[in-house]
Amino acid sequence: MNTKQTSRKKSTRKPAASAASPRSKSTGRSGRTATATLAKLSSFDAARYLDSEEAVAEFIDAALETGEPAVLIRALGEVARAQGMARVAKRSGLGRESLYKALQPSSHPRLETILRVAQALGIRLHASAA
Repeated sequence: MNTKQTSRKKSTRKPAASAASPRSKSTGRSGRTATATLAKLSSFDAARYLDSEEAVAEFIDAALETGEPAVLIRALGEVARAQGMARVAKRSGLGRESLYKALQPSSHPRLETILRVAQALGIRLHASAA
């Protein structure tokens, strides 16, 4: 038989799912799937840790250092949640609904709004040489 003329059969077996595949479900010693274990993890809530003026200042400084407006807006929202949205809305002169809208990740609030919220939060934004 000529080796060039022999045809190879294609394998119809599917490759096994890799451990990194999002579809694969590996079981640990307990027999539970990884997705069941992940469901028990709670998401990180920064507002729980913003319990002092120093923590708030460091949090906002870190947000400013990114240079991303959306990160600053998100950080202001976390601090406002930690201090109470209704209280921050009252101190800033904004309605509670307006404050929620201004601090949404997809929002683009005016500088005046950001400054009013920062002042209501007890935060002073300042500039320094780069």
